[in-house]
Amino acid sequence: MRTVTMQWNLRQVMADRGIFQTSELVPMLADRDIHLSREHVYRLVTKTPQRLNTEVLVALCDILGCTPNDLITPVVETTRKAK
Repeated sequence: MRTVTMQWNLRQVMADRGIFQTSELVPMLADRDIHLSREHVYRLVTKTPQRLNTEVLVALCDILGCTPNDLITPVVETTRKAK
């Protein structure tokens, strides 16, 4: 069986750009007409999202000068089914 998950790299990409406080993203997102609460942004940075709005993804890429490939790394796991 093949399972595909993702590694969410937002915190690392932020740190690489010198952004260490999740609250710093709130006004940057608002400048791009993305209005999220500080709590929502905190969860977005600290946990792998189950779903991700493409407008938020594009805004994050613009803010951080990166591509979606920098933020999301596919992780493929292959396991054998027991007979």
